[in-house]
Amino acid sequence: MDLFEYQGKQYFARYGIAISPGEVAVTVDEAVAAANRVGYPVVVKAQVQVGGRGKAGGVKLAADRAEVELHAGNILGLDIKGHVVKRLWIEHATDISKEYYAGFTLDRAARLYLAMVSARGGVDIEQVAEEDPGAIVRRHINPLDGLALAEARSIVEEAGLDAEALDGAAQVLVDLYRCYVEGDADLVEINPLVLTPDGRVHALDAKVSLDDDAAYRHPEWEEFEGTGEIDERERLAKKKGLNYIGLDGSVGIIANGAGLAMSTLDVVNQVGGSAANFLDIGGGANADVMANALEVINTDQNVRVILVNIFGGIVRCDEVARGILAALDRVSLSSPIVLRLDGTNAVLAREILAERASDQIINEPTMLAAARRAVEVASGEAAGSAGGRS
Repeated sequence: MDLFEYQGKQYFARYGIAISPGEVAVTVDEAVAAANRVGYPVVVKAQVQVGGRGKAGGVKLAADRAEVELHAGNILGLDIKGHVVKRLWIEHATDISKEYYAGFTLDRAARLYLAMVSARGGVDIEQVAEEDPGAIVRRHINPLDGLALAEARSIVEEAGLDAEALDGAAQVLVDLYRCYVEGDADLVEINPLVLTPDGRVHALDAKVSLDDDAAYRHPEWEEFEGTGEIDERERLAKKKGLNYIGLDGSVGIIANGAGLAMSTLDVVNQVGGSAANFLDIGGGANADVMANALEVINTDQNVRVILVNIFGGIVRCDEVARGILAALDRVSLSSPIVLRLDGTNAVLAREILAERASDQIINEPTMLAAARRAVEVASGEAAGSAGGRS
């Protein structure tokens, strides 16, 4: 779950990380009222889950009420890289002496937490990493040991932060680590972490991604529900209990098991196609599950073909085939469907599917053949020649 900046800052504040005073607003009048409370000058900031807000005109300094009205009116409804601004964060403007970067994530290869700190904050950290990798200090943190203040101080010193910022930045790093671990986040970033003229260090921005699998430990996360920019396909899939991630391609994917689903995406890519989604239906492929999966993919207007890739281990392929056909009777497909079943009773399953084979329902014996056929159909190369095969 990705949080908006204002939500991330509120999350930081729970762990003692200093932020600038601010309030969220969804109308121009609310923006003016918020500015009056936090005190001028203020910064009017678009709340969208995408970078480049400033360059797109989504961050403006306002010295008085008239400027807040002007900027709030211009920013609300602004389209920033496909994200329409519906909320603003009205924040008291901060005088800045220096800008830094700090963040934590998981290094899966090393199986350790990863601290990242740079004296080059306030810019795209990915660009810094590409142009000057040495400008970012990376330090692995063993979760069994945690992060002590002394080690945090060592990290910020190695990163080359200014002397007057070292104590404050080290404490922020310790608090940010606690936010990352105790707050069950996948990623926490402060960019920029700023040093003010009077020597204070605090977060001027916030990027927080929470681990959805830890939601059962955090009933307070319910306050974030409904505010995030959730893909409508993903919202429908979640409602139906499906493990779904929307992508940008034209081949809809349904598979049973995360590993098989990921392999299917890879094979589709290898044969020149692009997946429209990741959809794992787990161990059950009955009519209800298949109907729900097909309904979700059917809502994606970019999908030109649906590839169903099922391996029958414990579940029998003939039962899966009957479930698929029952689901097809309940869902009116807007795209052709390519089916591949393998495993227990696969031959019988293919015979069952062959009875319904057509230009719209295509049966293939292997994953590679199914992926190739799906990509052909998606590109239009198989138009008029997609007869069923067993």
